[in-house]
Amino acid sequence: MSITGEYKEREREGALRRTTRRTGRFEYRALLPFDVKAEAVTATMADRVLTVTVPKAEASKPRHIEITSG
Repeated sequence: MSITGEYKEREREGALRRTTRRTGRFEYRALLPFDVKAEAVTATMADRVLTVTVPKAEASKPRHIEITSG
């Protein structure tokens, strides 16, 4: 998975203060396991927070098997 974006300078109102602000492009890469549902991946952004949801494939989820005495 690769996420790329860009920090842009925002307009500031009020008193000018000297602070360090991030600007420019960024890239984030992560290796995902092969057993994910690629077509069901979703991404949302709210309040400047990116949330990426990557669901597991049905075959990779753990199963519970009931053991009965015979």
